[in-house]
Amino acid sequence: MQRIGLIYGTDTGNTEEIAYLLQEKIDWAVVEIHNIASCAPEDIAQYQTLILGIPTWDFGGIQADWEDFWPILEDMSFANKTIALYGLGDQLGYGYYFLDALGLLHDAVRDRGATVIGYYSIEGYDFEESRALTTDGRHFVGLGLDEDRQHELTEKRVDQWIRQLQKELNRKKPQTRRA
Repeated sequence: MQRIGLIYGTDTGNTEEIAYLLQEKIDWAVVEIHNIASCAPEDIAQYQTLILGIPTWDFGGIQADWEDFWPILEDMSFANKTIALYGLGDQLGYGYYFLDALGLLHDAVRDRGATVIGYYSIEGYDFEESRALTTDGRHFVGLGLDEDRQHELTEKRVDQWIRQLQKELNRKKPQTRRA
C-alpha cells in the first residue's frame, strides 16, 4: 500500500483535526501524520507523496510553526515528489486574504520541483480575494476549508477531494505491460 506523509501546522487544532479526518478516510494508502512544529527535513524527504496542511492567519499570514520551518523549506528540493495541499481560512472575516497561506505554500513547493495535484473548485465559496487561486481563477491550488463559516461542508469537500486525489495519483502510476 502506498505511503503518504501528511504534514500540518496548527494553532487552534482545526488543521490537525482535518489531518486526522484525512487519515481516517483515505483507505487506499497509509497516511503518516507529522506536525511541522517537530518536523525535520528528513521526515519530509522520506515520502514520495505528501499532503501538506496550512491555515491562513489574520491578514494572509502563515501559521507560526510553518513560518519557523519556512527557511528550511526554501532549502529543500521537492523534485520527484507529488504534493497535495489543503488550507483553512475564514472567508467572511478575512475575505480579502482567504487561504493566502495555501497559495504561498503551493508556490514554495512548486518552485522547488514538486508536482502539485488536488486543485479544488471555488464553487460554493464566498470570498473577495485569494493568493491560492489557479491562474484561471476557477480553482484553489488545493482543498480549501472554512471551519468558521462552512463547517457543515467540510466532510463532503474532504470526501470529494480524497476521490480526486486517488484518481490523480493513479494516473501518475507507470503502466506495466504483461508479457
